[in-house]
Amino acid sequence: MTDLPETVRLLFARPWIFLKGCVRVSDLPADDIVEIAFAGRSNVGKSSLINALVGQSALARTSNTPGRTQELNLFAPEAGGIRLVDMPGYGFAKAPKPAVEKWNKLIHQFLRGRPNLRRVYVLVDARHGPKPNDATVMNELDKAAVSYQVVLTKADKLSEKDLGGVVAATAKFIAKRPAAHPEIILTSSEKGLGIDTLRWEVARVAEGL
Repeated sequence: MTDLPETVRLLFARPWIFLKGCVRVSDLPADDIVEIAFAGRSNVGKSSLINALVGQSALARTSNTPGRTQELNLFAPEAGGIRLVDMPGYGFAKAPKPAVEKWNKLIHQFLRGRPNLRRVYVLVDARHGPKPNDATVMNELDKAAVSYQVVLTKADKLSEKDLGGVVAATAKFIAKRPAAHPEIILTSSEKGLGIDTLRWEVARVAEGL
C-alpha cells in the first residue's frame, strides 16, 4: 500500500473488526455512519475480497459451500467512521426455497432502505460475466438510486485477451444503467490484483470525494 495516499493506507492498515450479523433490517445499527456494501452471486468471492481489502485473512468468513452467508455481516475499523456490509450471496439454486426467498427479501429491503448506503460493489465472476441475477440486483439499485460499481473477481483466471472481452461486454451491459459507475474494477483476491484500486475507491466514496 506504499503508493496509496496516507489517509487511505491508514484506513486499511488499522485493525478491522466484525460488528454483527443481521438477519432482519431492523437488526441494523443506526444509519449515522457511511456504509459500503458488497453484493454478488454465491461463490463469487465476496468474503475473500473483503479479507484482501482490509488485509486480514479471516475477518470475513469464507467457505467452499455457496450460500453460506445468510445474513448482513457488518465490519468496521476499530477507530470507526465507516462500515462494510457483506450481503448474502444470491443465485444459489440448491438452497431451500424459503431460505432463498428470505435472503432475497433481506437484500432488497436493505438496498432500498438505507440512506447512509453510499456505494454497492456488485461482484461478478470474470469467468462468466454478468448473469440475470446480477441484472435483477442492478435493476433494484437503479430504482433506489443507489450508486453501484461492478467489480470483476478472479480476473487472474483469464488470459488478457479473454479478460478484455469480458470487460467490454460488462461495460456494454451497464452502459445505460443510471446508477452504475462506468469504471469497472478488475480484481484477484489470490494475486492481489486491483486491491489497492478498490481501497482507493472505498476511501474516496467514504469521504464523499
